[in-house]
Amino acid sequence: MGTDTHIIAIANQKGGVGKTTTAINLATAMAAVGNKVLILDLDPQGNASTGFGIDRIAREITSYDVVLGVSPIKDAAMETEIPGLFIIPSTVDLSGADLELAELPQRNFRLAQAFEKYLTDADYDYILIDCPPSLSLLTINALVAANSVLVPLQCEFFALEGLSLLLKTIEQVRVSLNPALTINGVLLTMFDKRNNLSEQVADDVREYLGDKVFETVIPRNVRMSEAPSHGKPALLYDHRCVGSQAYIKLAREILGRQEILAA
Repeated sequence: MGTDTHIIAIANQKGGVGKTTTAINLATAMAAVGNKVLILDLDPQGNASTGFGIDRIAREITSYDVVLGVSPIKDAAMETEIPGLFIIPSTVDLSGADLELAELPQRNFRLAQAFEKYLTDADYDYILIDCPPSLSLLTINALVAANSVLVPLQCEFFALEGLSLLLKTIEQVRVSLNPALTINGVLLTMFDKRNNLSEQVADDVREYLGDKVFETVIPRNVRMSEAPSHGKPALLYDHRCVGSQAYIKLAREILGRQEILAA
């Protein structure tokens, strides 16, 4: 695969921090401005697939088949209702993939090999990988295949503690498996401006990581929580809500950073 397709792993070993919400809405915002985008649902819960209204019965070829080398990416990618946005869905079958991967040669490189073998620059501008909430072999495969990592971070008391473990893992992957891996940015999620703790966590993370933290902050928002039950990204469910507007701003920020790096 050439260098023009940018692969972003959306990762955090903690659950409930907004990984899937970020994958769904960031991809939608990127596609809305003319990019061709693929989401790879690498979480056995399959919430990203459900968030686009992909019925479980319709998920015939999945990320499980891609990671284990059973099917090429082009056969697994499904269209969504958003023009230019495709998804490789996930099912619960993926929950057993770690055990199967452990017995395979080059187990950390299976996803990277699938991308290398089956993708060209013409296929997608961006690939977003929605990682499982663990530092499993699936997550390692995503980090090895990616150009960069986007870390959603909930504004809560133990946020920095979990972040330091993830950053250590990312650095280990960079040193030993994928020297090209960078941190795309840390995204503060579920921010509640009425809560002093949210402000304190945001200040601490910015002091710790500086400009690695996105300026955009994703607020707590009821409409964002409602959208998945309707099988729609929040940007389609209610594009005026503050959560949707925040993800549009995030897409602009990420695309702007990419333009600067490409210049």
